[in-house]
Amino acid sequence: MNIKETFIFSFESLRDRKLRTILTILMVMSGSALLVAVSGIGASFTDSFNKQFSNLAPSILFISSSQQAQGGGGGGPGIGGSAPAPPKITLNSAVVNRIHSLPFVSDVISTYRGSVTVQSQSESKTDAILSMDPQKLLVIAPTLEFTDGSTTQPNNPAAMIVAQDVANPPGDANPFLVLGQSAKVTYSFVDADTGRQKEESKSFIVTGIMKETGNPTIDNGIVVNLQAGNSLLKKSGKFDSLFVIAQSTDNVDTVEKEIRSLYGNNIGINTVKAILKTIQQFTGGINAFLSSIAIVSLIVGAVGIITTLYTAVIERTREIGTLKAIGAQNSNILALFLVEALLIGIFGATLGLLSGIGFGYALSAGIRPGNAPYTPPIFLASDMARVWMISVGLSIIAGVFPALKASRLLPITALRSQ
Repeated sequence: MNIKETFIFSFESLRDRKLRTILTILMVMSGSALLVAVSGIGASFTDSFNKQFSNLAPSILFISSSQQAQGGGGGGPGIGGSAPAPPKITLNSAVVNRIHSLPFVSDVISTYRGSVTVQSQSESKTDAILSMDPQKLLVIAPTLEFTDGSTTQPNNPAAMIVAQDVANPPGDANPFLVLGQSAKVTYSFVDADTGRQKEESKSFIVTGIMKETGNPTIDNGIVVNLQAGNSLLKKSGKFDSLFVIAQSTDNVDTVEKEIRSLYGNNIGINTVKAILKTIQQFTGGINAFLSSIAIVSLIVGAVGIITTLYTAVIERTREIGTLKAIGAQNSNILALFLVEALLIGIFGATLGLLSGIGFGYALSAGIRPGNAPYTPPIFLASDMARVWMISVGLSIIAGVFPALKASRLLPITALRSQ
């Protein structure tokens, strides 16, 4: 019996048991489809994160003050009534100058941060404020673009640059802020001397509107210069964070080690590379979990193949005996049942790839949060090939036991079977 005859005979055997064969193929198909959908969504998430963080300059290090633990117990606001922990290092001009003097550091951008209330005519909203040299916005967000008519005016303490979502809040029919408009910005704080709640207000003019970049640092707030931020936020020259710009991406690790040698763990350091690695590990864990569910579905399909073929062995005992009586070898019988398993795997895996693509699009649309933009799944050829091979491979493995059972039947025993 040659290969062609083996495939024809196996196909005819499957066709004789249509319902059972179709159900088994559907089990393989469902597992393959789920695995394809999960792979496509996972690849889409990874690509989306990579695109977002590509908008951040890879040569930047984010510096912040580490928090001093209180009473050895960590704690923090709201835990056991403890007060906020003071920073170990005060980020001031002396720290800026010292870091700037390090080898491979091309620039240090100082920033103040806070949360303010912006009042525009009769409407007010709470937004984040970033105080820095506006001319250096393109350093931390290389892809940044402004709307027509925008200017940065770095030396104007009354100038304010706003993000697109601040100027035109999603869901609002009318813009909240427009170019040239005056807006009142209010900062609420607790006076360190009296312990009373106080407010500081200042009027700004919108001189620029930033288009969306995918950079979370600037996409959801307003930007004013250092002089205005220091005065409004009552910072007294104490910066909230620093952007340290390495001369090149290759120097980032070296600069980080130099800063650590100066301040140890008394200062917080994050890099784009480290953030991206953390996110990739997180998404990788989710994808692995979802893929494991899909693998379980494939295993269920494999169990179905074992059940189908084992039942077929019992039902076709006399047929097997007849084949052996006319000269079929054990290897021929083994091949017949393995080819049946292979055909089930091929049909199930191929249909699973096709249905998995549609399922991936439907699942991606269904899990989209709120008004977030739709992110279509990405189906990589390598992922599709891997799913197909896993599905077919599991099908063949599932067919080994029934095939061995069939090939080892003695002709005389098989012919006596009723």
